Amino acid sequence: MMTKFSEETIHEELKNFLRSIDQTVEHVRRSYPAECRCKKGCADCCHAVFDISFAEATLIENAFKRLNRPARRGIEKRAKEALRLWNEMIASGENPGKVRIACPLLDGDNTCLLYRVRPVNCRTYGIPVEINGQTHVCGRSAFQPGTRYPSIKFSRIQNRLLELSLQLNPVSGMKRFPIAACILAPAN
Repeated sequence: MMTKFSEETIHEELKNFLRSIDQTVEHVRRSYPAECRCKKGCADCCHAVFDISFAEATLIENAFKRLNRPARRGIEKRAKEALRLWNEMIASGENPGKVRIACPLLDGDNTCLLYRVRPVNCRTYGIPVEINGQTHVCGRSAFQPGTRYPSIKFSRIQNRLLELSLQLNPVSGMKRFPIAACILAPAN
């Protein structure tokens, strides 16, 4: 039987894990400054369609609850539209890699309102990541196809996120969520 750990302990482990990912990403950015074009206000990754782990969802939920009321209301309004578009995409069978949906955490100035707790996908978006044996990069980066670059093995990250999620909740920990859903329908 799997033990349920305290949310505070798991969130601290998750934050440490996210810091280590940030350090790796920063190392790649410093090593390949011409290729990495991410900068404040770009927001290309903020329109990519992906889901997040249960552990990431609970971290975002907690940070969302600490925002002031007007910020929460704006995010909730954008989350309703994002979730509607997400559900349409799922129902149509459209390829998520071809769909663009604005993240509800993105404000009018292309700034993430919960940047400190942004998901792993957001943190790693501008550098090469390997998913199922295929390397992917941001279309706005200058990483050249056929050239070898260090890449983050995304399956390792996802496995660790799953471990942390299952420690939080052995049943719900298997679930994944669009960011809009974790705002509108809390994961717990």
